[in-house]
Amino acid sequence: MLVTFFLGISSGIPLLVTGSTLQAWMTDEKVNLAVIGMFSLVGLPYTIKFLWSPFLDRYVPPFLGRRRGWMLISQILLMLAIGGFYLVRPAESPWIVAVLAALVSFFSASQDIVIDAYRREILRDEELGLGSSLASNGYRVGMLVSGAFALFLADRISWNFVYVLLAVSLFIGMITSFLGPDTDGQIVPPKSLREAVIEPFTDYFRRKGAFEILAFILLYKIGDVMAANMTTPFILQMGFTKTELAVIAKTFGILAIIAGGLIGGILLIKMSLRSALLIFGILQAGSTLAFSALASAGHQYYVLVATVTFENLTSGMGVSAFIAFMASLCNKRFTATQYALLSSLMGIPRVIIASPTGYLAERLGWIHFFIFCALAAVPGIVFLFRYNRWQEVSSSRDRLVIDQGSGGFSGESQPAADPKEL
Repeated sequence: MLVTFFLGISSGIPLLVTGSTLQAWMTDEKVNLAVIGMFSLVGLPYTIKFLWSPFLDRYVPPFLGRRRGWMLISQILLMLAIGGFYLVRPAESPWIVAVLAALVSFFSASQDIVIDAYRREILRDEELGLGSSLASNGYRVGMLVSGAFALFLADRISWNFVYVLLAVSLFIGMITSFLGPDTDGQIVPPKSLREAVIEPFTDYFRRKGAFEILAFILLYKIGDVMAANMTTPFILQMGFTKTELAVIAKTFGILAIIAGGLIGGILLIKMSLRSALLIFGILQAGSTLAFSALASAGHQYYVLVATVTFENLTSGMGVSAFIAFMASLCNKRFTATQYALLSSLMGIPRVIIASPTGYLAERLGWIHFFIFCALAAVPGIVFLFRYNRWQEVSSSRDRLVIDQGSGGFSGESQPAADPKEL
């Protein structure tokens, strides 16, 4: 359990290194908002990581075995890429910064692939629930390190030194990789490309409504993600300091997300999954509208606290239902590859569709921008009216099936979630 927690921290650190923390650095250096928005494209590897995940499954490094070997390799490369930010300034070398950010995203996505697989192998079926929870909490701690803590330091030391410290923080993952249990010999690696690549995809696309489900996954959190991509520049432009941003939006906001996830999980026991997705989706859209109210109110500290709390609570609730839905789609024989495909699709709004958000914010103004983001959530909610058709899946021995009466699950176990893409 400690291994899953510490690897969760290692997995959570790189996301904000190229996300809101880098946005704050660029905002400090007066980089154009449209450029800041376009930087979301550097996260593209998170959306296509399924393309090379079979490679990491198929081949074994010459040291530490298949899982721990690839983890250590990705962590060393991550440390070098993050440390490279010490040598650049976003205002002077935006293209070099973009290349470094893309490398961080690629190595981070590779680390996630291996950590997800490793976690499934070191935990017994009855331990997956607790292990996944600890991994998610560790991930949030990693976000605190690269988010709130980095912003706190940036008010006191230069951004370049902040990134050196973030690179050093990855030692926690490297040490865990060395000390973690060895899983070689427990799981037989794929023997052919067909076994590793083709069969998981053909299994998924045989289900009814396969393409509708993919569209729903793409659209469900799109409005929430578009708004989140611009909240850091928005809060800073409203006149709040980086320390206030760290305390409210990063530290307190992350705690609100965790609380929202717990609340969502409890409510899922009492309601159907479809109802939860519908209600939580509507609440997410409403929380996005709250940022329009903040833009109208101006520099009001307590309005910011209330808005960030509401937005993160509803986001956490939506994530809890989304994780449950994702788990219901996976055939247990192919969970790793199928989940890599679906989680990659979830990352598309964050990386590609969110890229023009800076341009939209400049053209529409903050009030109308957040209204637009709230309206963008409507198509995903509308897809839920097709939900009953998606339920018509075979209840084979190794498939997880949604219990329509309670919103829970029947079957063997839930696959671990990848919080990074949520």
